[in-house]
Amino acid sequence: MSSVVIAGLAIAAALVAACLIGCVVNQRSGVLREAKPSAGADQDHSDLGLSETGPTVLHFSAVWCGPCAAVRRVVHQVCADLPDVAHVELDIDAHPVAAKRLSVLSLPTTFIFDAQGQQRFRTAGVPKAADLHSVLQPLRV
Repeated sequence: MSSVVIAGLAIAAALVAACLIGCVVNQRSGVLREAKPSAGADQDHSDLGLSETGPTVLHFSAVWCGPCAAVRRVVHQVCADLPDVAHVELDIDAHPVAAKRLSVLSLPTTFIFDAQGQQRFRTAGVPKAADLHSVLQPLRV
């Protein structure tokens, strides 16, 4: 085989692999995943402004982040329906230590904390309002 054919096959294989990886990443975007029971159990979250009377939706954003506005709209909608759920938005540029402590690797990243300050769920991307409702409902006191 000529080097042109080999290069063409290598490029085609790389494109197929990139498409498959992209599909997997897109399917996981916005999906709320349950946090491990010990995730953040020994961490101090007092600097995050979490509610002590009910669950808190915390999301990291930035002015330069386009999808962060969509998260803000979804969270405001859910919190309007569930008035005992608090909403905290932190700018990642202003709170890099908190973002690092919570292992924020991409924006937007959203966390659900219970009234005791334990991380219960997290997602990267824009969560669906119905998904937020379904995980917040059992956490309400």
